Amino acid sequence: MSLHPLSTLFFSFVTRILGISAFYHDSAAALVKDGIIIAAAQEERFNRKKHYAGFPYSAISYCLEKDNISLKDIDYVVFYEKPFLTFERLLETYLSFAPRGLISFVKSMPLWIKHKLFQKEIIRKSLVSISENKQIPEILFSEHHLSHASSAFYPSPFSKALILTLDGVGEWATTSVALGNESKIEIKKEIFFPHSIGLLYSSFTYFLGLKVNSGEYKLMGLAPYGEPKYADIILEHLIDLKEDGSYRLNMGYFDYCTGLKMTNKKFEKLFGIPPRKPEELLTEKHMDIAASIQLVTEKVLLTMTDVLAKEFPEYKNLCLAGGVALNCVANGKILKQGNFNNIWIQPASGDAGGAVGSALAAYHLALGKQRQVQENDGMQGGYLGQEYSQVEIESELDATGAKFTVMEEAELLQKTTEALIQGKAVGWFQGRAEFGPRALGNRSILGDPTNKTMQKDLNLKVKFRESFRPFAPAVLEEDVSEWFDMDVASPYMLLVCEVAKKRQVTMKEEDKKLFGIDKLNVARSAIPSVTHVDYSARVQTVSKTTNPKFHALISVFKEKTGCGVLVNTSFNVRGEPIVNSPGDAFRCFMGTGIETLVIGNCFLEKEKQEISLIEDYKHKFELD
Repeated sequence: MSLHPLSTLFFSFVTRILGISAFYHDSAAALVKDGIIIAAAQEERFNRKKHYAGFPYSAISYCLEKDNISLKDIDYVVFYEKPFLTFERLLETYLSFAPRGLISFVKSMPLWIKHKLFQKEIIRKSLVSISENKQIPEILFSEHHLSHASSAFYPSPFSKALILTLDGVGEWATTSVALGNESKIEIKKEIFFPHSIGLLYSSFTYFLGLKVNSGEYKLMGLAPYGEPKYADIILEHLIDLKEDGSYRLNMGYFDYCTGLKMTNKKFEKLFGIPPRKPEELLTEKHMDIAASIQLVTEKVLLTMTDVLAKEFPEYKNLCLAGGVALNCVANGKILKQGNFNNIWIQPASGDAGGAVGSALAAYHLALGKQRQVQENDGMQGGYLGQEYSQVEIESELDATGAKFTVMEEAELLQKTTEALIQGKAVGWFQGRAEFGPRALGNRSILGDPTNKTMQKDLNLKVKFRESFRPFAPAVLEEDVSEWFDMDVASPYMLLVCEVAKKRQVTMKEEDKKLFGIDKLNVARSAIPSVTHVDYSARVQTVSKTTNPKFHALISVFKEKTGCGVLVNTSFNVRGEPIVNSPGDAFRCFMGTGIETLVIGNCFLEKEKQEISLIEDYKHKFELD
């Protein structure tokens, strides 16, 4: 199928492009200068509202400040999708299913007519409100899947790659295949709404009592506790997977086209239970259903990539984006399948990454600018967010009433390592914030992976979340094959593999009979706090080049313990966006079980803080 161009006009010169994603979930802004990503951030990091969908005023301001410019210096603003095509899909869907969905139609139309249909005017007015001279750049519109494909290919280290985009839905497309060559992207195949592997997975997220668009991570983490007993039922009744990797859903079981729910009574009858209520006890059946949809999703992706590798044999590299590309278990199996020499996954694969993709698409496709392939990749380790100087850190901590000690880096690393060895949870705040859903060592909570209770303690006492959720290991890039069945870099925590056999602990027969969450208490390796119940781990490799300070900390920990691995989880609690400022970090520190906080070169200990500064953080944020 042909590529839908951003613009039919030819532009002679472009220096700076501002990309925006907004109005659905995870709004964000990104600044691209001469094809290089200068800055990118999600609005939620600034306003502290998780998955915020409104206009990204603060994220835009940050991007401009990072390059020391104002809006008048921007040449073009690009929105990551085309609202009129989305509205067309909405209308055609309601007409196709009429009279079903009348209530949903009536409820959605006022919102669309007032806020979404005329988004260009809303964007224009929003930009005018932050423009010094009330003049704004020309506004362009990309298409949703083109933005995703661009976010995957252009920052990748490949001059040529096959690009696979999978998500819930863009304007019409839910799955797309594109070919990337130098500065060009050509979309070759698409699957259209309502047939969507992303919406299929989200339907099970909803059915198991988790939040759509955020609970998919939990569903993936829950799957290894169950057995895929219902995989055949899903493949027989819900999805028709073709030999060529295409698929169709049986819409008789779903309500997302016309209703206010994802699934219907027929879906419930198929599995013999009603939808689980949020916070309701998870049963063995819930875990088996989770395992089943995870297996089916993997089967779809493996079938698809296998066929595509044979169809386009000259494309040896694979790029992935879209929300489904955050399913790191499936990604690990695609890598292990061996159809591609290299795989690169956009770390902000969800809608936030569309801000980056739309700006890059405008630069290379609409404006015809040549691409410079960067040796590692163009995402700079994902460290594209806000940064604070040591002076700013100390000033903000002083304003909160924090008690801290400023140390030279060598002493700081030694003291932090001592805290980790003592079993303490450490808040680690350094450099530029990460762009995307993962903390990659700059806004992280760290722990000792050899501590058998660290996973449960961090989940319950620090993160205030479900005990079953796994944590990721951050491992020295040069040590990855010593600890994991992996010999490639995984800088963005988007590949799952097994812990190396030599590090695994064989389970006793009585342990193998344990059910569900009880499996959590059985150590499976020398690094039990980052080893999931199926011996897997979501690996982050840490490079001395992209994050020297985090690499240095893990190296000191290795010197002391022989283990070049740390527990790494995002610096936040359940329902809270990842911390962005020193003040955010201190408040989270004082409201949770984190015992040590390191911000820049400032070292803070919980027992030395004023008792009056302790917060009730557990109930501060809405559960996700």
